[in-house]
Amino acid sequence: MTGQEGEEIAAAFLEKRGYRLVARNVRMARGEIDIIAYDGETLVFVEVKARSRRKAEAPFSAASAVDHRKQMQLARTAMKYLAQTETTVPCRFDVVVVDRHARGVACALFQNAFEPPEISDS
Repeated sequence: MTGQEGEEIAAAFLEKRGYRLVARNVRMARGEIDIIAYDGETLVFVEVKARSRRKAEAPFSAASAVDHRKQMQLARTAMKYLAQTETTVPCRFDVVVVDRHARGVACALFQNAFEPPEISDS
């Protein structure tokens, strides 16, 4: 499964759960956010992790999907997005795992998957 296919599946998955998509594949200097959406009044930065797996492989977890380095990158990119769009609403970081296996496709949503790490402006 390609990353783009995973993002398509994740976007549809989120919309079915009431998220209102704002943007996809938002690129800023040294970072990208897969999906930006509203869940109620909260702006959500969504990282999509997709893979195809054999039956014996373990499913993804939010912790294994988004390591500290990736959390830093997402937090920096989100801060740039918020500054550029002058958005001041509650925000959070979600992870959607799209897992293709022998019986089909499964999605898992990890809301508030991590708290953004402390970052400097450097």
